[in-house]
Amino acid sequence: MSVDTASLIDRLTANISQALLGKPEVIRLALVTLLAEGHLLIEDAPGVGKTSLAKAIAGSINCQFTRLQCTPDMLPSDILGTSVFLPNRGEFEFRRGPIFTNVFLVDEINRTTPRTQSALLEAMMEHQVTVDGHTYELQKPFFVLATQNPFEFEGTYPLPENQLDRFMLNIEVGYPDRKAERDVLNSHRDGEPVSRLKPVLTGDEVAGLQRQSRQVRVDDAINEYILEVVAATRKHEELSLGVSTRGAITYYRAVQALALTEGRAFVVPDDVKKLAVPALAHRVECRGMIREGQRDRAKTIIKQILNNVRVPD
Repeated sequence: MSVDTASLIDRLTANISQALLGKPEVIRLALVTLLAEGHLLIEDAPGVGKTSLAKAIAGSINCQFTRLQCTPDMLPSDILGTSVFLPNRGEFEFRRGPIFTNVFLVDEINRTTPRTQSALLEAMMEHQVTVDGHTYELQKPFFVLATQNPFEFEGTYPLPENQLDRFMLNIEVGYPDRKAERDVLNSHRDGEPVSRLKPVLTGDEVAGLQRQSRQVRVDDAINEYILEVVAATRKHEELSLGVSTRGAITYYRAVQALALTEGRAFVVPDDVKKLAVPALAHRVECRGMIREGQRDRAKTIIKQILNNVRVPD
């Protein structure tokens, strides 16, 4: 990896760290998702910094940022946009929705209905939006960062499996330790730290890092290791739904980006291990369990699979 690449990643990491204190691993996983051209789902309790992380990423890049607060009465057109009839011209004009941006924060995505959530599917997978038979390309980079409260909270709708499968990683922020929380309190004396962030990268520089991520070398043995882990989810007796081919592809791209953030031009087995839970646990479904218990059990099963699959030399 070139010195310039390392410098860009370090600069971006340091800037985001000013707004999210004591969470270097969370920041690393968010950057992995961004550089791998994926989308990130952050699931945790209210008030632990989910929105701050999204704002910090957007504030660190000199590109367009849009935030959407989800509500139960929201419609797909509130995300995509709608066609408006202009009487003086006798024709319809398409008014673009908030999804036409670079960094799109979808706050509390599970507070809106599955029908409205599905409006994101085409955009997240194909980087385009189709409305009234017309297709509109989305600008690059395009990064969806969605937050949700755990689904045992009142007034939430579980994300459908096809929606979950569009997210490259699913992570938690967690509570900070005592020292970090003390630093958080001190940093808020003069207002929100995230509001004071200045962009340190351009959109073109982010796109360049994304291209470099795809060039990270993945040895054939690592390929087989990834496929063995994925195949094991499909054969596991406690899982009724294994990882899809799309899941395998995004897992592959994520480990490339992780290697890049760690200063390597090649993937090692530890990269595959580190990302197994955040990349795969939300893509599987446990047999005979209610929705609320699935998350923790799925993580345990993925860890068991890692212990049982042979690590390449």
